[in-house]
Order: sequence, then structure tokens, then C-alpha cells
Amino acid sequence: MRQILVAGNWKMNGSNAANQELIDGIVAGVPDGDGFQLLVCPPLPYLAVVAASATGSGVAVGAQNVSEHEAGAYTGETSAAMLKDVGCEYVIVGHSERRALYAESSAQVAAKFVAAQAGGLAPILCVGETLEEREAGTTESVIDEQLDAVLDAAGVAAFDSAVIAYEPVWAIGTGMTASPEQAQDVHRHIRERVAAKDAAVAAKVQILYGGSMKGENAPGLLSMQDIDGGLIGGASLKASDFLAIADAAAGN
Repeated sequence: MRQILVAGNWKMNGSNAANQELIDGIVAGVPDGDGFQLLVCPPLPYLAVVAASATGSGVAVGAQNVSEHEAGAYTGETSAAMLKDVGCEYVIVGHSERRALYAESSAQVAAKFVAAQAGGLAPILCVGETLEEREAGTTESVIDEQLDAVLDAAGVAAFDSAVIAYEPVWAIGTGMTASPEQAQDVHRHIRERVAAKDAAVAAKVQILYGGSMKGENAPGLLSMQDIDGGLIGGASLKASDFLAIADAAAGN
């Protein structure tokens, strides 16, 4: 049985004081149980501090982005080894905001995925479609292109130590949320796409829902067969909201 992963993406929010209050609140409220994992992904400057505060709590720490390069003259970039060195276990790659705002191609995302694993991190690969793509009926082909770029670059076995997150871009920060059935349909497609390469890997890989999961809708989403957790944005910025999703994961 796949473990549920509840991952909080804090995006470009927070301060030393706010982040300390947030991680302290999360650590203090971790539900009992062993069928789930909590993860927080703070902004880069706060990673080491948050990781230190989370030590021994069972809450893992990840980064929001990583360079595809191992080292060198890449001003402003951060390597996987550096992230690992300050306490990260995971890193998000290919988030819809990185693809849209910073023009990251699927080829670059695949290179970051490979670099993350080479540096000892578990990548969380984000895939998903815009509203226009969904309305055009191209959801599956868009996701296939994003996923296949990584499968071709890294090989299907790489997903033994990676996570996939489905982001319906149209449901991020808009107040819209995919129904559990809509989300399940895409999650099932993703798993089947991986299974075409290796059924055992597909059965094991965690696929998270990344489209405005909250405490209220988490139970329904997490009850779906192929939804193995959430990549949480806004609801991860308040301990009580994040822990409400964690409670749903613990009771699922």
C-alpha cells in the first residue's frame, strides 16, 4: 500500500518569525499514525532553519526548485548537493509556475529531475494542464508530453525514488477545484502511462493532487484509488489548515 504524502509548498511567502511559528505549529500537531508523511517546502533562504526545527519530528523538508547543473558559474542557482547539505530530502521540479513564469521547458524539467536524483534528492515532478487545454480536450496529451520527457531522460526505474504531482493549473488559486472523480481520472491516466513502461514501478509511485486541496475536500480526494496525497499551496501557510489535511491523510 502506498503511503500518503502531504507536501506544503510555501512558495515566496514567509519570514524568519512567521516560518518559525508555522513549522513549530505543524510539528506540534502532527497526527498519530504511520500511513502518511508530511513535507514542507519553504523558500530557499529559510531551508536550513526550517530543517533544523523539523529535525526528529517526522516532518521532512524539501526545496521548491533546483538547478540542472552540478556546480559552476551559474549565478543565483542552487545545486541538488547544496540542498541536500542543508537538510532537504525532496525538491519540486516542473511546477506550473516555473513552466509558465520562467519558461521552463519539459526538457529542462527533465534535466532538473535527473540532477535532483543524482544529488540525493527525491524529485516531485509536477505535470498538468491549463483551462484552455482542458477545454480543448488535450489534458492527456499535455500530461503525456510532460511525463514522457522525464521517462525518456531518466528511465522508468527513476520513479522508484520520485513522486508525481498532478496540477490542474486551472484549479490553482482560482477557487476552482477538480472533483474527486475528475482528479482520479487524470491520476489513473498518469499511473497507466507509467505502467506501460513498468507495472511494478507504476503500482508503487506516489501521485499527489496539486489543485487547491483543503481540509474540507481532502477526505474525498484522498479516498480515490490513485490519489496518494497532496501538493498544498495556500492551505500550507497556516498550521491549522495544513494539519486539517494531515488529519485527513492520517484517517484515510
